[in-house]
Amino acid sequence: MTMTESNLLSRLADASLLRTLAYVDGAWCGADDARTFAVNDPATGEKIADVPLMTGAETRRAIEAAERAQRGWRALTAAQRAAILKRWHALMIANTGDLATIMSAEQGKPLAEAKGEIGYAASFIEWFAEQAKRIDGDVLASPAADKRMLVTKEPIGVCAAITPWNFPAAMITRKVAPALAAGCSMIVKPAEATPLSALALAELAHRAGVPAGVFSVVVGDPRSIGAEMTSNPIVRKLSFTGSTPVGRMLMSQCAPTIKKLSLELGGNAPFIVFDDADLDAAVEGALASKYRNAGQTCVCTNRFYVQDSVYDAFAEKFTAAVARIKVGNGFESGVTQGPLINEAAVEKVEAHIADAVAHGARVLTGGKRHAAGKLFFEPTVVDGVTASMRFATEETFGPVAPLFRFHEEQEAIAAANATEFGLAAYFYSRDIGRIWRVSRRSNTAWSASTPA
Repeated sequence: MTMTESNLLSRLADASLLRTLAYVDGAWCGADDARTFAVNDPATGEKIADVPLMTGAETRRAIEAAERAQRGWRALTAAQRAAILKRWHALMIANTGDLATIMSAEQGKPLAEAKGEIGYAASFIEWFAEQAKRIDGDVLASPAADKRMLVTKEPIGVCAAITPWNFPAAMITRKVAPALAAGCSMIVKPAEATPLSALALAELAHRAGVPAGVFSVVVGDPRSIGAEMTSNPIVRKLSFTGSTPVGRMLMSQCAPTIKKLSLELGGNAPFIVFDDADLDAAVEGALASKYRNAGQTCVCTNRFYVQDSVYDAFAEKFTAAVARIKVGNGFESGVTQGPLINEAAVEKVEAHIADAVAHGARVLTGGKRHAAGKLFFEPTVVDGVTASMRFATEETFGPVAPLFRFHEEQEAIAAANATEFGLAAYFYSRDIGRIWRVSRRSNTAWSASTPA
């Protein structure tokens, strides 16, 4: 199945949602020098579209437009801003099918999973539309008898966001919706792999009545766009979701202008199965926390710690379930795992498996590229993994579940926390005392569930 621009357009009920120009100050525009770059379907390698290769100059104009627009936007009442956001939410829900089709084409996730993300992404807009009316202040006691201290919360100003490719809609609305609800304006730079979803969201925001300049999407060179966002004093806050090294670099670049920062960085989430766990429930949870989006989420489980007495039983049940995962093009019926995003992602998965096998681990199922195509990888389970292997310390970001064996509770907690990463942890137990104890000692944990 080949996904070209014409094929993608034919799948859409509203072809005008497939935008291939950037959205700046309420207008669709190309790069100043007319350069473009290709957006490819990871399932087939075929080019879907060409989009502008913008740089710092175009980004600067978007920032300046945001500054002008923000004055009028913040002057609206909370109810007025909320009404516009609610229209944006309604348009997303009404166009779920088309938005999911665009996402699946450029990112590769199965269509059903993409539809789920659109609903999830829209929910942020709905939530913050309501929260816009609940930005309350405070009246505080004053040390002076004839005075009162009044605290009001004001919009910080122009905001910028750099978003990842693994959730190309939800990571945008999660950042843009609260900014707009608070009275701020926002410029978004989406990942180069998935700009079409961002541009479709901009089209719907335009239809919803978001004023020109309040929300812009610039696409192109990440270094020059990021450099302008971090160095421009007009930008008062930067939000970034992505790798820890890039987050560290952005933090450094923001320091001279002392910007407010929100960073969501890499993860290496542990998943602990204790000897009193419901193994069937643990297997179900493990599948959800590991293999959604082909393992390409920052809160995906990266390390499975299973207690001795249930290790073999869990490994058998889990391996059988993983072997049933259907891999293929996201537009094919029944597919639950699509391709990885690019060749580098596949090579990293291969390297982690090779390292483990070289040090004594063995593959229980999968372990190689899938016949569906060069960026597809078999859902994999690796047995006998130890702390000396790369799985223990590096984020794999792929459909591989490494199994570690442990004896005592304290051993599992120590191993789970032996990482520089944060974000998420999971465990299964039916002992309420253990549940409270482990949750307190694991910086972040979900018991018997996955995060929304």
